[in-house]
Amino acid sequence: MTHPAASRRFQWFSQGVLVYTLGVILWGAFVRATGSGAGCGDHWPVCNGEVVPRAPTLQTLIEYTHRLTSGLATLLAVALYVWARRAVPKGHPARHAAGWALFFMLTEGLVGAGIVLLKYVAQNASLWRAVWMGVHLTNTFLLVGAQTLVVWAAAGRARMVLKGQGTVAVMLGLAVAGMGVLGVSGAVAALGDTLFPATSLADGLRQDMSETAHVLLRLRVLHPVFAVGLGALLVLVGRWVTRLRPSPEVKRASMLLTGMYIAQLCVGIINLVLLAPVAMQLIHLLLADCVWMCVVRLCAAGLAEDAPRFEPSPAPASSVEPV
Repeated sequence: MTHPAASRRFQWFSQGVLVYTLGVILWGAFVRATGSGAGCGDHWPVCNGEVVPRAPTLQTLIEYTHRLTSGLATLLAVALYVWARRAVPKGHPARHAAGWALFFMLTEGLVGAGIVLLKYVAQNASLWRAVWMGVHLTNTFLLVGAQTLVVWAAAGRARMVLKGQGTVAVMLGLAVAGMGVLGVSGAVAALGDTLFPATSLADGLRQDMSETAHVLLRLRVLHPVFAVGLGALLVLVGRWVTRLRPSPEVKRASMLLTGMYIAQLCVGIINLVLLAPVAMQLIHLLLADCVWMCVVRLCAAGLAEDAPRFEPSPAPASSVEPV
């Protein structure tokens, strides 16, 4: 069943909210990469005990700006949810997606507050900080995924269904899980790069392989391995879903996923060789979010209620008569 498309204005607004949210996510990564997470101390939602810091340092300005932009992102998520309820009828998938987008925006704020209040910022190198970074990245993916589905559904596409999808559902589930593992390992690797910067590629390898290496360094080395293996899985899933659900939307999503992942892999290699400068970390994160959005789009197209299904032709009967 294809649902009616929302107004052009709502479609543009949903796209704008998604783009703005990506900008806030990148600024949050900039806060972490520059060690500015403690710019407002362990105070939340105020900054160093003040609503507006009077004599802010550069780190305070960076962290405070992130809080302001995050607050605006929350207001936009509320506006998106309210508008979705008015723009599309009850039962429309855009409504459900906007509700989840608001939910994950609120949990995003709570996770961010927890990181600040528990002091998992600046030079804190505890394993629990890595755990919270993984939770933060997972919630961010869920938020971006929900907003991507709002944009997708607002164009009037069919809802997703899991019943009767068989192999397609299993393979897309593997792609989602694989992307989650890859994202979390990337967040941990980025944290290791921030806390234990290397002076050269060889120095970085010595850090990772040392018997006395910090646990974050031991985890950091896993990310490139996951990137190659899970990247191959994503491309394979895209090809198989294209074969089993041969719709134009699935084909486009699969091609975008393949192209975006190749770009992400290339940027990852450059990031590694250049010893993870801040600018490359941000580009790497942006492409990771784009790959994730491609996976979400592939899921939406492959699991669409009206997606055509490949039906293998029965084997022709033998024309040779038994003796």
